[in-house]
Amino acid sequence: MRIDAHQHFWDPSRFRYAWMPPPPSPLLRPFLPEDLAPILEQNRFDGSVAVQAHTSIEETDWLLQLARDNPRVKGVVGWVDLQDRRLGATLDRLQRDPKFRGVRHPVHDEADPAWLLRSPVIEGLRELARREIPYDLLIRPAHLNLVPQLVERVPDLRMVIDHIAKPAIAAHVMDPWSEQMAAIARLPQVYCKLSGMITEADHAKWKSADLAPYVRHVVRSFNPDRLMFGSDWPVCLLAGSWKKVLAAFTQALGPTPVGVRERMLGLTAIEFYGLG
Repeated sequence: MRIDAHQHFWDPSRFRYAWMPPPPSPLLRPFLPEDLAPILEQNRFDGSVAVQAHTSIEETDWLLQLARDNPRVKGVVGWVDLQDRRLGATLDRLQRDPKFRGVRHPVHDEADPAWLLRSPVIEGLRELARREIPYDLLIRPAHLNLVPQLVERVPDLRMVIDHIAKPAIAAHVMDPWSEQMAAIARLPQVYCKLSGMITEADHAKWKSADLAPYVRHVVRSFNPDRLMFGSDWPVCLLAGSWKKVLAAFTQALGPTPVGVRERMLGLTAIEFYGLG
């Protein structure tokens, strides 16, 4: 089974997405399951994981409703307030929905560079770990030094780094990102999504060769059992189509055994998120 492990749905008439670029932008319209379904079908993908794009429990509930109504949406990575004293009750409610499969917070938007290590955040992440709920890490290279400390404090939490931590692909900068990712890859609790890369490259002039050093470094560092492909649709439309993202991933990966490639295109996500 092939799974797009990272995509979004949104509706600007329903939620205000502060991170979106100003007009004119191809992102400033609703993107819903009926828009993605034919793309997945054309590319022989069986489903996807919808990831939060708004920091509200209301969006999490909306995404879960979309997932209930659309079988191709195999799971939802929603947002919860990790510092809320009522977190347990919120998770009790969300976990009654079998398509609630994970949590994400935009760490890279926090003013405090060490937000991840705040005591209330750590307590919230421990609650996720107790419930075996995985956590998506939306971070930049500047936050990578926090990941080993986070693993030390919450050793039972399974987590996945989104977008290979957003290295400076457009500037062709590898270090210190490459060294930090290699060190993190030695931590078995940490997975990585090969996603969101073309929007870190030059939007107008990128080519798959620009991504190749980053993709191949991550593949060398992490076991393929801990790697998953994600389109980051529709954010990817800033730089290219869903189909171009898949082609760029395949080309940047280079010669790879079919079984290894197919694991990254589905099985890892199924196992990590416990998709039905």
